[in-house]
Amino acid sequence: MVWEAGQRLYGDRYIIERKLGEGGFGITYLAKEAPNGGRVVIKTLKDNLLSDRNFSRFRDKFLEEAVKLSVCRHPNIVVIDNYFTHDDFPCIVMEYVPGEDLCKLVERRGILSETEALKYIRQVGEAVIVVHGKGLLHRDIKPQNIMVRDNQDAVLIDFGLARGFIPDRTQQMTCELTHGFAPLEQYAETGRFAEYTDVYALAATLYYLLTITLPTPAYLRASNYHPLKPPFQINPNISDAVDGAIMKGMEMDVTNRPHSVQEWLAMLPQPINLISAKGVDYGKLDRLLASGNWQEADHETKNKMLEAAGRTEERWFRIPDIYRFPCEDLRTIDQLWVKYSNGRFGFSVQKRIYESLGGSGEYDQKIWEAFGDRVGWRVNRREWLYYNYLKFNTKAPQGHLPAGVWSMRSGNSRVGDRWSWFYSLASRLVDCNM
Repeated sequence: MVWEAGQRLYGDRYIIERKLGEGGFGITYLAKEAPNGGRVVIKTLKDNLLSDRNFSRFRDKFLEEAVKLSVCRHPNIVVIDNYFTHDDFPCIVMEYVPGEDLCKLVERRGILSETEALKYIRQVGEAVIVVHGKGLLHRDIKPQNIMVRDNQDAVLIDFGLARGFIPDRTQQMTCELTHGFAPLEQYAETGRFAEYTDVYALAATLYYLLTITLPTPAYLRASNYHPLKPPFQINPNISDAVDGAIMKGMEMDVTNRPHSVQEWLAMLPQPINLISAKGVDYGKLDRLLASGNWQEADHETKNKMLEAAGRTEERWFRIPDIYRFPCEDLRTIDQLWVKYSNGRFGFSVQKRIYESLGGSGEYDQKIWEAFGDRVGWRVNRREWLYYNYLKFNTKAPQGHLPAGVWSMRSGNSRVGDRWSWFYSLASRLVDCNM
């Protein structure tokens, strides 16, 4: 019987409010704690299992896993608060995580930026490492089982399929899974299961967050008639490193898949510390670049550089301001541009191109014009472009951006009119060992 609102459990300690959902074996309810009115989630077995001849085994296994999971403490793992039996049904009491799961978040907002998606995956990955350290596999990592708190932190929930494992030993496990997120080995009840089983699911979850496309189920991939489409073919804004990590994490052959979550996370681009010597917040620039909004990011770069140099009101740089520009801030800005453009844009990229043409501290019109031609700031090898005619997409030549800082006094200035500023910044990059 499904518990109705008002049902009291465990000596009236918990009062059922409503059903939240159900899976193959379990069913979850939102409940209120009678002493303080706080909300919790209570999970139990579905009542149709009561007539199953293996019910006692299901019940014992359910509570056994609850005991094991109760010691998996991590900020990004749902907290198991209690467990008890009610009318012969085992119950697990967990914290209630307000918010929405990643599946609903993506359906509502669309494809996530690489920065945001990697943040959630890293948080969940670190949580899974703790679970593995306790000798357990989650076996059901997917966007629906990752909640996002109000503070934007991800929380791994629903450990209904979690089982103990011993690496490199053949074991028997229930054949329960979610197509698209389960590796091929999970389709068999008997086999070798290890950390790499959850690695596949983590990679598949990242695939979905960045494409809003369900990965091809492993059993179809095994036929060779339904290959997995690389995620960058669906979302061209995905970086090469992330695309490669996803495909490696979803290798069909476990010997080719990273054997631990730590190993797989190390393949992902590491987050950039948004360091500023002047207290400048580069969060918006990070988000703009992550979403491929190149023109707004170019404007934001100019504004933040003025802020770091203390020239916001004047709206333009003096040469000494550039020579004194904080290395920490210059490094942060450059790393963001280089990262999100896959090495295509950035001040350090422009500097290398300029030097490769023989550029130095002495003004040489031919070299400067050759540089303009190379980065696409000149057309027909004779005319410098006005800022408004630049290209703000990844089809632009290497080194094309950022460019706003070179036309500071007016949005209509030609980008080639500021050689002295360019060289000053190039010199500053050398001083900052960039």
